[in-house]
Amino acid sequence: MPVKKKVQDTHNSAELKSLHLSMVSLASVMNRPRNDEMLIQAAGLKLDQALFRLLVMIERVGPIGVVDLADRLGRDYTTISRQVAKLASMELVTRRGNPEDRRIREASIAPKGKDMTDRLDAARERIGREIFASWSAQDVSELVRLMAKFAGALESREREP
Repeated sequence: MPVKKKVQDTHNSAELKSLHLSMVSLASVMNRPRNDEMLIQAAGLKLDQALFRLLVMIERVGPIGVVDLADRLGRDYTTISRQVAKLASMELVTRRGNPEDRRIREASIAPKGKDMTDRLDAARERIGREIFASWSAQDVSELVRLMAKFAGALESREREP
C-alpha cells in the first residue's frame, strides 16, 4: 500500500529548501572579504582582515581556547594560535591558563580590543539601519527573535552526542 504524502510535508520540504538557500546566500555574503574590509573601514580601524573575525569571536564568546576558536571558525588551530599570538602582541587580547585545565590557554578581549569591537559594532549598526530602513520595527524584532531561536536550536543539536 503506497504511503500518502501530506501536503504539509511537501510544504515544509520546500520551506526548508528555501531556508537553506537563504542561509547559503547569507553565509556567502558574510564570508566575502570585501564586506569585512568595508566594515573595518566604516569603523575607522586599521586591522588585518585575517584578524578581524578572530577578534570579534574572542570578544563575543571568550575566554576561549585556541582549539575551540579554530573549530568555531573552521580553521586550523596552528594558524589560529599564531593569529591569537599576534592579537596579544598588539594588546587586543590577553592570554591566560584555563583555571580548570592548565593545558588550555584561553584568549580574552583586552580593553584596546574591546574598543575596536565596540567601533565595529557601531559601524555594523549604521549598516544595519540602512538595510532595515524600509522594514517595520515589528519585522526586525521578529527576525531577531526567530534567528536567535534558530541559532539556539542549531547549537543545541550540535551539542547532542
